[in-house]
Amino acid sequence: MQEITTIEQFTELTSKEKPVIVKFFAGWCPDCTRMDMFIDPIIEEYNQYDWYSINRDNFPDLAEKYQVMGIPSLLIFKNGEKLAHLHSANAKTPAQVEEFLNAQA
Repeated sequence: MQEITTIEQFTELTSKEKPVIVKFFAGWCPDCTRMDMFIDPIIEEYNQYDWYSINRDNFPDLAEKYQVMGIPSLLIFKNGEKLAHLHSANAKTPAQVEEFLNAQA
């Protein structure tokens, strides 16, 4: 999962026609590390999305704009619009992430 490092990059990637998933995370977050341990097979299975990550501590204004109150959070964007948001409380297991993604289909 490629990390987004600038606001311009975030805007460009989330403005595409192809839906993208952006994982908001922080380096100090144990749940984020746990998600990293199980997310790769999910990324392979749900390859209709481009997957990116962004450190919410580096972009607090973006986190606030998109109502990222907990991490990790998965947000789906298409054409610059947020389509869906998996909040951290519901993103602790592979099954929860897959359930969220299946609901978007």
